[in-house]
Amino acid sequence: MSRRRFLQRSSEIAIGTAIAVTAGGTLLNSAEAWATEVKALKPETLRTLIAVARDIYPHDRIADRFYAIAVKSHDDTAATDEGHKALIETGIATLDTAAGAGGYLGMQWEADRVALLRTIDDTAFFQAVRGGLVVGLYNQPDVWTIFGYEGESYSKGGYIDRGFDDIDWI
Repeated sequence: MSRRRFLQRSSEIAIGTAIAVTAGGTLLNSAEAWATEVKALKPETLRTLIAVARDIYPHDRIADRFYAIAVKSHDDTAATDEGHKALIETGIATLDTAAGAGGYLGMQWEADRVALLRTIDDTAFFQAVRGGLVVGLYNQPDVWTIFGYEGESYSKGGYIDRGFDDIDWI
């Protein structure tokens, strides 16, 4: 890899990981051109929650906007359920404290973040986040196309007449 290409990729990665938090409670990611409004949780909490989601279910081909959509349900629930709001805010605060200076987002290495998550994988916070991600992340039709999954087949006549053996994502 040439020096020029290395510098170009480094700057792309740095820009791609920057998610700005506005004073109005909106998360903006100009590199990927998406934003989401935060209702109940602190914007910093939702930003960290997106990073946690990516570390729990890492997929290089999935953009942060899909993770933001997946964890947005926690903000929606927190708007009507103080217990859930406390669970998420406290869980993120605990992660930030355990991570040390710079908090969870300041941890440079994925392996270190995953090791930290493994220390809390039996907590209600972790189970709530992980459980919400199973549906929130993998039930997005735009994510299906990234994986090559065509979706359910019943409404299209089933797999028998559609090439049941043509999937390449398994």
